[in-house]
Amino acid sequence: MKVLVREPIAEAGIDLLRERFEVDVDSDGDLGARIGEYDAIIIRSGTHLDAGLIEKATNLKVIGRAGVGIDNVDLDAASRRGIVVANAPESTIVSAAEHTLGLLLGLSRSIPQAHAALKEGRWDRSRFAGHELAGKTLGLVGFGRIGRQVARLARGLDMRVLAFDPYVSPERFAELGVERIETLPELLAASDFASLHLTLTEDTQGLVGREELAAAKDGIKLVNAARGELVDEEALVEALRSGKVAGAALDVFAEEPYSGPLLELDNVVVTPHLAASTEEAQDRAGVIVAEQVAAALEGRVVTNAVNIPAVAADEVGFLGPFLPLAGKLGALAVELADSSPTRLDFAYLGELAEHDTRLLTVAALNGAFQGRVEQAVNYVNAPLLAAERGIEVTEERRRASRDFTSLVRVTAVAGEQEVVVAGTPRGREAEPRLVRALGYEIEIDLAPFMLFAVNDDQPGRIGRLGTLLGEAHVNIANMAVSRRSRSAKGALMALTLDSVPVAEVLERVEAEPGFTDVRFIDLSKT
Repeated sequence: MKVLVREPIAEAGIDLLRERFEVDVDSDGDLGARIGEYDAIIIRSGTHLDAGLIEKATNLKVIGRAGVGIDNVDLDAASRRGIVVANAPESTIVSAAEHTLGLLLGLSRSIPQAHAALKEGRWDRSRFAGHELAGKTLGLVGFGRIGRQVARLARGLDMRVLAFDPYVSPERFAELGVERIETLPELLAASDFASLHLTLTEDTQGLVGREELAAAKDGIKLVNAARGELVDEEALVEALRSGKVAGAALDVFAEEPYSGPLLELDNVVVTPHLAASTEEAQDRAGVIVAEQVAAALEGRVVTNAVNIPAVAADEVGFLGPFLPLAGKLGALAVELADSSPTRLDFAYLGELAEHDTRLLTVAALNGAFQGRVEQAVNYVNAPLLAAERGIEVTEERRRASRDFTSLVRVTAVAGEQEVVVAGTPRGREAEPRLVRALGYEIEIDLAPFMLFAVNDDQPGRIGRLGTLLGEAHVNIANMAVSRRSRSAKGALMALTLDSVPVAEVLERVEAEPGFTDVRFIDLSKT
Protein backbone atom coordinates (compact mmCIF):
# COMPACT_ATOMS: atom_id res chain seq x y z
CA MET A 1 0.00 0.00 0.00
CA LYS A 2 1.13 3.56 -0.73
CA VAL A 3 0.93 6.56 1.60
CA LEU A 4 1.44 10.18 0.55
CA VAL A 5 2.63 12.58 3.27
CA ARG A 6 1.58 15.84 1.67
CA GLU A 7 2.59 18.17 4.54
CA PRO A 8 5.41 17.83 7.09
CA ILE A 9 4.93 15.58 10.11
CA ALA A 10 7.32 14.26 12.76
CA GLU A 11 10.03 11.92 11.52
CA ALA A 12 8.87 9.36 14.10
CA GLY A 13 5.50 9.24 12.33
CA ILE A 14 7.09 8.80 8.92
CA ASP A 15 9.34 6.03 10.27
CA LEU A 16 6.29 4.24 11.71
CA LEU A 17 4.61 4.30 8.30
CA ARG A 18 7.73 3.24 6.38
CA GLU A 19 7.97 0.09 8.49
CA ARG A 20 4.63 -1.01 7.01
CA PHE A 21 4.00 0.79 3.71
CA GLU A 22 5.56 2.52 0.73
CA VAL A 23 5.73 6.21 1.70
CA ASP A 24 6.20 9.31 -0.45
CA VAL A 25 6.92 12.63 1.28
CA ASP A 26 6.05 15.28 -1.28
CA SER A 27 4.41 18.68 -0.79
CA ASP A 28 4.82 19.80 -4.42
CA GLY A 29 3.25 18.89 -7.71
CA ASP A 30 -0.29 18.49 -8.99
CA LEU A 31 -2.15 16.59 -6.27
CA GLY A 32 -5.12 15.94 -8.54
CA ALA A 33 -2.92 14.10 -11.01
CA ARG A 34 -1.33 11.89 -8.35
CA ILE A 35 -3.86 11.28 -5.60
CA GLY A 36 -5.32 8.26 -7.40
CA GLU A 37 -2.05 6.36 -6.82
CA TYR A 38 -2.36 6.33 -3.04
CA ASP A 39 -4.20 4.31 -0.42
CA ALA A 40 -3.71 7.01 2.23
CA ILE A 41 -2.84 10.68 2.42
CA ILE A 42 -1.66 12.71 5.41
CA ILE A 43 -2.30 16.47 5.46
CA ARG A 44 -2.34 19.43 7.80
CA SER A 45 -4.34 22.64 7.39
CA GLY A 46 -2.65 23.73 4.16
CA THR A 47 -4.16 21.07 1.86
CA HIS A 48 -7.83 21.25 0.91
CA LEU A 49 -9.38 17.94 -0.12
CA ASP A 50 -12.61 18.97 -1.81
CA ALA A 51 -15.14 16.73 -3.56
CA GLY A 52 -13.32 17.06 -6.89
CA LEU A 53 -10.01 15.81 -5.50
CA ILE A 54 -11.69 13.04 -3.53
CA GLU A 55 -13.45 11.87 -6.70
CA LYS A 56 -10.02 11.38 -8.30
CA ALA A 57 -8.76 9.40 -5.29
CA THR A 58 -9.86 6.06 -6.68
CA ASN A 59 -7.71 3.97 -4.31
CA LEU A 60 -7.90 6.16 -1.23
CA LYS A 61 -8.95 4.39 1.97
CA VAL A 62 -7.97 6.88 4.64
CA ILE A 63 -7.29 10.60 5.03
CA GLY A 64 -5.12 11.51 8.01
CA ARG A 65 -5.31 15.07 9.33
CA ALA A 66 -2.33 15.89 11.56
CA GLY A 67 -4.22 18.19 13.88
CA VAL A 68 -7.69 18.78 15.27
CA GLY A 69 -9.86 20.52 12.67
CA ILE A 70 -11.14 18.74 9.58
CA ASP A 71 -12.87 21.69 7.88
CA ASN A 72 -10.37 21.44 4.98
CA VAL A 73 -11.76 17.98 4.08
CA ASP A 74 -15.11 17.42 2.36
CA LEU A 75 -16.37 14.93 4.91
CA ASP A 76 -19.55 14.05 3.03
CA ALA A 77 -17.67 13.26 -0.18
CA ALA A 78 -15.14 11.13 1.69
CA SER A 79 -17.84 9.24 3.59
CA ARG A 80 -19.81 8.39 0.46
CA ARG A 81 -16.65 6.96 -1.06
CA GLY A 82 -16.06 4.92 2.09
CA ILE A 83 -12.88 6.81 2.97
CA VAL A 84 -12.01 6.96 6.66
CA VAL A 85 -11.13 10.46 7.86
CA ALA A 86 -9.02 10.48 11.03
CA ASN A 87 -7.40 13.29 12.96
CA ALA A 88 -5.24 13.79 16.05
CA PRO A 89 -7.61 15.55 18.47
CA GLU A 90 -5.46 15.04 21.55
CA SER A 91 -2.24 16.29 20.01
CA THR A 92 -2.83 20.00 20.51
CA ILE A 93 -4.90 20.03 23.71
CA VAL A 94 -2.08 21.22 25.95
CA SER A 95 -0.57 23.67 23.46
CA ALA A 96 -3.92 25.23 22.50
CA ALA A 97 -5.03 25.53 26.12
CA GLU A 98 -1.73 27.08 27.19
CA HIS A 99 -1.84 29.54 24.29
CA THR A 100 -5.38 30.50 25.27
CA LEU A 101 -4.17 31.19 28.80
CA GLY A 102 -1.29 33.23 27.40
CA LEU A 103 -3.75 35.32 25.39
CA LEU A 104 -5.88 35.79 28.51
CA LEU A 105 -2.92 37.03 30.51
CA GLY A 106 -1.66 39.22 27.68
CA LEU A 107 -5.11 40.73 27.29
CA SER A 108 -5.73 41.34 30.99
CA ARG A 109 -2.30 42.94 31.61
CA SER A 110 -1.66 44.57 28.18
CA ILE A 111 1.64 42.70 28.00
CA PRO A 112 2.15 42.96 24.20
CA GLN A 113 1.37 46.69 24.17
CA ALA A 114 3.65 47.40 27.13
CA HIS A 115 6.42 45.39 25.53
CA ALA A 116 6.11 47.30 22.24
CA ALA A 117 6.10 50.68 24.02
CA LEU A 118 9.18 49.89 26.07
CA LYS A 119 11.02 48.65 22.96
CA GLU A 120 10.27 52.06 21.44
CA GLY A 121 11.81 53.78 24.48
CA ARG A 122 8.58 54.72 26.31
CA TRP A 123 8.37 53.91 30.05
CA ASP A 124 4.58 54.25 30.47
CA ARG A 125 3.50 52.36 33.60
CA SER A 126 0.19 54.14 34.20
CA ARG A 127 -1.12 53.57 30.68
CA PHE A 128 -0.82 49.81 30.87
CA ALA A 129 -2.31 49.11 34.28
CA GLY A 130 -4.30 45.90 33.90
CA HIS A 131 -6.71 43.58 35.71
CA GLU A 132 -6.19 40.42 37.74
CA LEU A 133 -7.72 37.17 36.52
CA ALA A 134 -8.35 35.87 40.04
CA GLY A 135 -11.99 36.34 40.98
CA LYS A 136 -13.06 37.12 37.41
CA THR A 137 -15.56 35.03 35.45
CA LEU A 138 -14.40 33.14 32.37
CA GLY A 139 -17.08 31.90 29.98
CA LEU A 140 -16.12 29.01 27.70
CA VAL A 141 -18.01 28.65 24.45
CA GLY A 142 -17.51 24.93 23.83
CA PHE A 143 -16.52 22.38 26.44
CA GLY A 144 -14.63 19.75 24.51
CA ARG A 145 -11.10 18.53 25.19
CA ILE A 146 -9.42 21.92 24.85
CA GLY A 147 -12.20 23.79 26.63
CA ARG A 148 -11.95 21.42 29.59
CA GLN A 149 -8.17 21.87 29.76
CA VAL A 150 -8.60 25.66 29.73
CA ALA A 151 -11.12 25.27 32.56
CA ARG A 152 -8.55 23.35 34.64
CA LEU A 153 -5.92 26.03 34.11
CA ALA A 154 -8.34 28.88 34.79
CA ARG A 155 -9.58 27.23 37.97
CA GLY A 156 -5.96 27.07 39.08
CA LEU A 157 -5.87 30.88 38.76
CA ASP A 158 -8.95 31.18 41.01
CA MET A 159 -11.25 32.17 38.17
CA ARG A 160 -14.92 31.33 38.19
CA VAL A 161 -15.58 29.24 35.10
CA LEU A 162 -18.84 28.95 33.17
CA ALA A 163 -19.37 27.01 29.96
CA PHE A 164 -21.94 26.67 27.20
CA ASP A 165 -22.05 23.42 25.25
CA PRO A 166 -25.41 21.70 24.63
CA TYR A 167 -23.66 18.49 23.52
CA VAL A 168 -21.83 17.79 26.78
CA SER A 169 -23.52 16.03 29.69
CA PRO A 170 -24.10 17.94 32.96
CA GLU A 171 -21.95 15.36 34.76
CA ARG A 172 -18.86 16.42 32.78
CA PHE A 173 -19.30 20.04 33.89
CA ALA A 174 -19.70 18.98 37.51
CA GLU A 175 -16.50 16.92 37.42
CA LEU A 176 -14.43 20.07 36.86
CA GLY A 177 -16.45 22.43 39.04
CA VAL A 178 -17.71 24.36 36.00
CA GLU A 179 -21.16 25.93 35.90
CA ARG A 180 -23.26 24.87 32.92
CA ILE A 181 -25.03 27.73 31.11
CA GLU A 182 -28.01 26.97 28.87
CA THR A 183 -27.60 29.62 26.14
CA LEU A 184 -24.79 31.60 24.54
CA PRO A 185 -26.33 35.05 25.30
CA GLU A 186 -26.62 34.06 28.98
CA LEU A 187 -22.97 33.03 29.04
CA LEU A 188 -21.75 36.26 27.43
CA ALA A 189 -23.90 38.36 29.75
CA ALA A 190 -22.33 36.72 32.84
CA SER A 191 -18.68 36.64 31.73
CA ASP A 192 -15.77 39.07 32.21
CA PHE A 193 -13.79 37.06 29.66
CA ALA A 194 -15.14 34.71 26.97
CA SER A 195 -13.03 32.13 25.14
CA LEU A 196 -14.11 30.15 22.06
CA HIS A 197 -13.41 26.42 21.78
CA LEU A 198 -15.64 25.11 18.98
CA THR A 199 -15.10 23.36 15.68
CA LEU A 200 -16.25 25.13 12.54
CA THR A 201 -19.53 23.86 11.10
CA GLU A 202 -22.47 25.39 9.25
CA ASP A 203 -24.13 25.91 12.64
CA THR A 204 -21.15 27.57 14.32
CA GLN A 205 -20.01 29.86 11.50
CA GLY A 206 -20.58 33.46 12.61
CA LEU A 207 -21.85 32.20 15.97
CA VAL A 208 -20.67 35.34 17.77
CA GLY A 209 -22.21 38.23 15.85
CA ARG A 210 -23.87 41.59 16.50
CA GLU A 211 -26.79 40.18 18.49
CA GLU A 212 -24.56 38.05 20.69
CA LEU A 213 -22.11 40.90 21.33
CA ALA A 214 -24.99 43.25 22.13
CA ALA A 215 -26.20 40.76 24.75
CA ALA A 216 -22.73 40.47 26.30
CA LYS A 217 -21.64 42.07 29.54
CA ASP A 218 -20.37 45.63 29.04
CA GLY A 219 -16.57 45.59 28.87
CA ILE A 220 -16.27 41.86 28.13
CA LYS A 221 -12.96 40.66 26.70
CA LEU A 222 -12.97 38.01 23.96
CA VAL A 223 -10.37 35.32 23.24
CA ASN A 224 -10.43 33.18 20.08
CA ALA A 225 -7.80 30.52 19.41
CA ALA A 226 -10.22 28.10 17.71
CA ARG A 227 -11.46 29.21 14.26
CA GLY A 228 -11.67 32.75 12.90
CA GLU A 229 -15.00 32.13 11.17
CA LEU A 230 -16.72 31.60 14.53
CA VAL A 231 -16.77 35.40 14.98
CA ASP A 232 -18.30 38.10 12.79
CA GLU A 233 -15.13 40.19 12.52
CA GLU A 234 -16.93 43.29 11.26
CA ALA A 235 -19.26 43.20 14.27
CA LEU A 236 -16.31 42.65 16.59
CA VAL A 237 -14.48 45.69 15.20
CA GLU A 238 -17.59 47.83 15.84
CA ALA A 239 -17.95 46.50 19.39
CA LEU A 240 -14.26 47.12 20.13
CA ARG A 241 -14.42 50.68 18.83
CA SER A 242 -17.58 51.44 20.82
CA GLY A 243 -16.17 49.96 24.03
CA LYS A 244 -18.90 47.33 24.35
CA VAL A 245 -16.06 44.82 24.04
CA ALA A 246 -13.09 46.11 26.05
CA GLY A 247 -10.52 43.97 24.30
CA ALA A 248 -9.90 40.92 22.16
CA ALA A 249 -7.06 38.40 21.88
CA LEU A 250 -7.10 36.58 18.56
CA ASP A 251 -4.96 33.78 17.18
CA VAL A 252 -7.22 32.97 14.22
CA PHE A 253 -9.00 34.91 11.50
CA ALA A 254 -11.60 34.24 8.83
CA GLU A 255 -8.98 34.79 6.12
CA GLU A 256 -5.32 34.13 6.76
CA PRO A 257 -2.81 35.71 6.54
CA TYR A 258 -4.85 38.54 8.07
CA SER A 259 -4.28 42.23 7.32
CA GLY A 260 -7.60 43.82 8.29
CA PRO A 261 -8.79 46.55 10.67
CA LEU A 262 -8.39 44.47 13.85
CA LEU A 263 -4.63 45.08 13.57
CA GLU A 264 -5.21 48.83 13.86
CA LEU A 265 -6.89 48.67 17.29
CA ASP A 266 -4.84 49.19 20.46
CA ASN A 267 -7.16 46.96 22.52
CA VAL A 268 -6.51 43.90 20.38
CA VAL A 269 -3.79 41.30 20.98
CA VAL A 270 -2.97 39.11 17.98
CA THR A 271 -0.83 36.09 17.12
CA PRO A 272 -0.52 34.40 13.70
CA HIS A 273 -2.35 31.09 14.29
CA LEU A 274 0.15 29.75 16.82
CA ALA A 275 -2.07 27.81 19.24
CA ALA A 276 -0.93 24.39 17.99
CA SER A 277 2.58 25.50 17.07
CA THR A 278 4.72 23.88 19.70
CA GLU A 279 7.34 21.28 18.91
CA GLU A 280 5.69 18.85 21.29
CA ALA A 281 2.25 19.26 19.71
CA GLN A 282 3.55 18.92 16.17
CA ASP A 283 5.46 15.75 17.07
CA ARG A 284 2.42 14.27 18.82
CA ALA A 285 0.14 15.09 15.88
CA GLY A 286 2.47 13.39 13.39
CA VAL A 287 2.84 10.20 15.40
CA ILE A 288 -0.86 9.98 16.31
CA VAL A 289 -2.07 10.47 12.74
CA ALA A 290 0.48 7.93 11.46
CA GLU A 291 -0.87 5.40 13.96
CA GLN A 292 -4.43 6.12 12.83
CA VAL A 293 -3.54 5.72 9.14
CA ALA A 294 -1.76 2.44 9.84
CA ALA A 295 -4.74 1.14 11.81
CA ALA A 296 -7.13 2.00 8.96
CA LEU A 297 -4.98 0.36 6.27
CA GLU A 298 -4.47 -2.76 8.39
CA GLY A 299 -8.16 -3.16 9.21
CA ARG A 300 -7.83 -2.31 12.91
CA VAL A 301 -10.05 0.00 14.97
CA VAL A 302 -9.42 3.66 14.15
CA THR A 303 -9.97 5.38 17.49
CA ASN A 304 -9.84 8.94 16.10
CA ALA A 305 -12.03 8.49 13.01
CA VAL A 306 -14.41 11.43 12.60
CA ASN A 307 -16.85 9.83 10.14
CA ILE A 308 -17.43 6.59 12.06
CA PRO A 309 -18.22 6.29 15.78
CA ALA A 310 -15.07 6.89 17.78
CA VAL A 311 -13.93 4.30 20.32
CA ALA A 312 -11.96 5.32 23.37
CA ALA A 313 -8.60 3.57 23.60
CA ASP A 314 -9.57 1.86 26.85
CA GLU A 315 -12.72 0.46 25.20
CA VAL A 316 -10.97 -1.21 22.28
CA GLY A 317 -9.92 -4.29 24.26
CA PHE A 318 -13.44 -5.02 25.47
CA LEU A 319 -15.30 -4.22 22.25
CA GLY A 320 -12.78 -5.87 19.90
CA PRO A 321 -14.24 -9.43 19.97
CA PHE A 322 -17.75 -8.08 19.41
CA LEU A 323 -16.91 -6.37 16.11
CA PRO A 324 -16.55 -9.54 13.96
CA LEU A 325 -19.48 -11.05 15.85
CA ALA A 326 -21.74 -8.11 15.01
CA GLY A 327 -20.66 -8.19 11.36
CA LYS A 328 -21.44 -11.88 10.99
CA LEU A 329 -24.79 -11.58 12.78
CA GLY A 330 -25.78 -8.67 10.54
CA ALA A 331 -24.96 -10.70 7.42
CA LEU A 332 -26.70 -13.83 8.76
CA ALA A 333 -29.92 -12.01 9.71
CA VAL A 334 -30.24 -10.40 6.28
CA GLU A 335 -29.48 -13.66 4.44
CA LEU A 336 -32.00 -15.63 6.49
CA ALA A 337 -34.64 -12.97 5.79
CA ASP A 338 -34.49 -13.91 2.08
CA SER A 339 -35.36 -10.37 0.94
CA SER A 340 -34.13 -6.86 1.57
CA PRO A 341 -35.11 -5.74 5.08
CA THR A 342 -37.08 -2.61 5.80
CA ARG A 343 -35.85 -2.47 9.38
CA LEU A 344 -32.80 -3.67 11.29
CA ASP A 345 -32.92 -3.73 15.08
CA PHE A 346 -29.77 -4.15 17.14
CA ALA A 347 -29.88 -5.04 20.83
CA TYR A 348 -26.90 -5.21 23.19
CA LEU A 349 -27.54 -7.07 26.42
CA GLY A 350 -25.66 -7.72 29.66
CA GLU A 351 -22.28 -6.15 30.42
CA LEU A 352 -22.05 -4.98 26.82
CA ALA A 353 -24.93 -2.56 27.48
CA GLU A 354 -22.66 -0.52 29.74
CA HIS A 355 -20.36 0.35 26.83
CA ASP A 356 -20.63 2.60 23.78
CA THR A 357 -22.01 0.18 21.18
CA ARG A 358 -22.43 2.54 18.20
CA LEU A 359 -19.44 1.02 16.40
CA LEU A 360 -20.98 -2.46 16.76
CA THR A 361 -24.09 -1.25 14.95
CA VAL A 362 -21.89 0.06 12.15
CA ALA A 363 -20.06 -3.29 12.05
CA ALA A 364 -23.37 -5.14 11.78
CA LEU A 365 -24.55 -2.87 8.95
CA ASN A 366 -21.24 -3.39 7.21
CA GLY A 367 -21.76 -7.16 7.40
CA ALA A 368 -25.36 -6.86 6.24
CA PHE A 369 -24.37 -5.11 2.99
CA GLN A 370 -21.26 -7.12 2.10
CA GLY A 371 -21.83 -8.78 -1.27
CA ARG A 372 -25.39 -7.41 -1.52
CA VAL A 373 -24.64 -4.06 -3.20
CA GLU A 374 -22.51 -3.20 -6.21
CA GLN A 375 -20.19 -0.72 -4.53
CA ALA A 376 -17.50 -1.41 -1.94
CA VAL A 377 -18.88 -1.28 1.60
CA ASN A 378 -17.08 -0.48 4.84
CA TYR A 379 -17.71 1.03 8.26
CA VAL A 380 -17.81 4.53 6.79
CA ASN A 381 -20.52 4.22 4.16
CA ALA A 382 -22.61 1.32 5.52
CA PRO A 383 -24.89 3.65 7.56
CA LEU A 384 -25.31 5.89 4.50
CA LEU A 385 -26.31 2.89 2.38
CA ALA A 386 -28.94 1.91 4.95
CA ALA A 387 -30.37 5.44 4.91
CA GLU A 388 -30.37 5.61 1.11
CA ARG A 389 -32.31 2.33 0.95
CA GLY A 390 -34.88 3.49 3.46
CA ILE A 391 -33.88 0.87 6.04
CA GLU A 392 -34.86 1.92 9.54
CA VAL A 393 -32.08 1.22 12.04
CA THR A 394 -32.71 1.03 15.78
CA GLU A 395 -30.35 0.35 18.67
CA GLU A 396 -31.19 -0.77 22.19
CA ARG A 397 -29.09 -1.54 25.26
CA ARG A 398 -30.35 -3.52 28.25
CA ARG A 399 -28.39 -4.60 31.30
CA ALA A 400 -30.48 -7.76 31.78
CA SER A 401 -29.28 -10.89 29.97
CA ARG A 402 -30.69 -14.24 31.06
CA ASP A 403 -28.12 -16.76 29.85
CA PHE A 404 -25.01 -14.86 28.77
CA THR A 405 -22.69 -12.26 30.26
CA SER A 406 -23.01 -10.24 27.04
CA LEU A 407 -25.21 -10.83 24.03
CA VAL A 408 -25.65 -9.23 20.60
CA ARG A 409 -29.07 -9.67 18.99
CA VAL A 410 -29.97 -8.65 15.43
CA THR A 411 -33.52 -8.58 14.09
CA ALA A 412 -34.18 -8.20 10.37
CA VAL A 413 -37.72 -7.22 9.41
CA ALA A 414 -38.71 -7.82 5.78
CA GLY A 415 -42.41 -7.43 5.06
CA GLU A 416 -44.32 -9.77 7.37
CA GLN A 417 -41.20 -11.76 8.17
CA GLU A 418 -39.04 -11.16 11.24
CA VAL A 419 -35.72 -13.00 11.59
CA VAL A 420 -33.86 -12.93 14.91
CA VAL A 421 -30.27 -14.10 15.41
CA ALA A 422 -28.05 -13.68 18.45
CA GLY A 423 -24.49 -14.45 19.44
CA THR A 424 -21.67 -13.89 21.87
CA PRO A 425 -17.87 -14.34 21.88
CA ARG A 426 -16.91 -17.62 23.56
CA GLY A 427 -13.76 -19.44 24.59
CA ARG A 428 -10.16 -18.40 25.14
CA GLU A 429 -9.95 -16.81 21.68
CA ALA A 430 -13.35 -15.07 22.03
CA GLU A 431 -14.57 -16.66 18.78
CA PRO A 432 -17.98 -15.51 17.46
CA ARG A 433 -20.65 -18.04 18.49
CA LEU A 434 -24.21 -18.24 17.28
CA VAL A 435 -26.69 -18.90 20.11
CA ARG A 436 -30.05 -18.22 18.47
CA ALA A 437 -31.41 -18.58 14.92
CA LEU A 438 -34.74 -19.30 13.20
CA GLY A 439 -36.51 -19.43 16.56
CA TYR A 440 -34.14 -22.04 18.07
CA GLU A 441 -31.59 -21.80 20.87
CA ILE A 442 -28.37 -23.33 19.56
CA GLU A 443 -24.61 -23.01 20.01
CA ILE A 444 -22.21 -23.23 17.09
CA ASP A 445 -19.33 -21.25 15.58
CA LEU A 446 -20.20 -18.49 13.12
CA ALA A 447 -18.04 -19.99 10.37
CA PRO A 448 -17.57 -18.87 6.75
CA PHE A 449 -19.88 -21.61 5.35
CA MET A 450 -23.01 -22.57 7.30
CA LEU A 451 -25.98 -24.81 6.58
CA PHE A 452 -29.28 -24.60 8.48
CA ALA A 453 -31.81 -27.41 8.13
CA VAL A 454 -35.16 -27.38 9.96
CA ASN A 455 -36.72 -30.85 10.06
CA ASP A 456 -39.51 -32.84 11.71
CA ASP A 457 -37.17 -34.34 14.34
CA GLN A 458 -37.59 -37.95 13.33
CA PRO A 459 -34.93 -40.71 13.60
CA GLY A 460 -32.51 -40.80 10.70
CA ARG A 461 -32.67 -37.14 9.72
CA ILE A 462 -29.11 -36.38 10.92
CA GLY A 463 -27.72 -39.47 9.22
CA ARG A 464 -29.49 -38.70 5.97
CA LEU A 465 -28.17 -35.15 5.85
CA GLY A 466 -24.64 -36.38 6.55
CA THR A 467 -24.93 -38.99 3.80
CA LEU A 468 -26.10 -36.45 1.21
CA LEU A 469 -23.26 -34.07 2.02
CA GLY A 470 -20.71 -36.88 2.12
CA GLU A 471 -21.78 -38.16 -1.30
CA ALA A 472 -21.18 -34.62 -2.63
CA HIS A 473 -17.71 -34.56 -0.99
CA VAL A 474 -18.74 -31.71 1.36
CA ASN A 475 -17.03 -32.13 4.71
CA ILE A 476 -18.88 -31.21 7.91
CA ALA A 477 -16.60 -29.27 10.26
CA ASN A 478 -19.07 -28.96 13.14
CA MET A 479 -22.71 -29.59 13.91
CA ALA A 480 -25.26 -28.66 16.55
CA VAL A 481 -28.86 -29.77 16.97
CA SER A 482 -31.63 -27.99 18.87
CA ARG A 483 -35.19 -28.94 19.70
CA ARG A 484 -35.87 -25.78 21.63
CA SER A 485 -38.06 -23.56 19.47
CA ARG A 486 -40.30 -20.74 20.51
CA SER A 487 -42.98 -21.39 17.94
CA ALA A 488 -42.35 -24.30 15.59
CA LYS A 489 -42.25 -28.03 16.18
CA GLY A 490 -39.32 -30.09 14.99
CA ALA A 491 -35.60 -29.46 15.28
CA LEU A 492 -32.85 -27.34 13.79
CA MET A 493 -29.57 -28.71 12.53
CA ALA A 494 -26.84 -26.09 12.16
CA LEU A 495 -23.65 -27.14 10.40
CA THR A 496 -20.36 -25.50 9.55
CA LEU A 497 -18.88 -26.78 6.29
CA ASP A 498 -15.39 -26.81 4.79
CA SER A 499 -16.61 -25.90 1.31
CA VAL A 500 -19.60 -24.58 -0.62
CA PRO A 501 -22.12 -27.26 -1.62
CA VAL A 502 -23.37 -27.07 -5.18
CA ALA A 503 -27.01 -26.12 -5.76
CA GLU A 504 -28.01 -29.68 -6.63
CA VAL A 505 -26.99 -30.90 -3.18
CA LEU A 506 -29.18 -28.34 -1.46
CA GLU A 507 -32.06 -29.22 -3.76
CA ARG A 508 -31.70 -32.91 -2.82
CA VAL A 509 -31.77 -32.04 0.91
CA GLU A 510 -34.86 -29.88 0.45
CA ALA A 511 -36.57 -32.72 -1.41
CA GLU A 512 -35.90 -35.20 1.40
CA PRO A 513 -38.98 -36.14 3.45
CA GLY A 514 -39.11 -34.32 6.76
CA PHE A 515 -36.87 -31.35 5.84
CA THR A 516 -38.97 -28.18 5.85
CA ASP A 517 -36.47 -25.32 5.61
CA VAL A 518 -32.90 -25.61 4.26
CA ARG A 519 -30.59 -22.58 4.00
CA PHE A 520 -26.95 -22.34 3.02
CA ILE A 521 -25.30 -19.09 4.20
CA ASP A 522 -21.95 -17.78 2.96
CA LEU A 523 -20.34 -15.58 5.63
CA SER A 524 -16.89 -15.67 4.08
CA LYS A 525 -17.05 -11.99 3.05
CA THR A 526 -17.66 -10.69 6.58
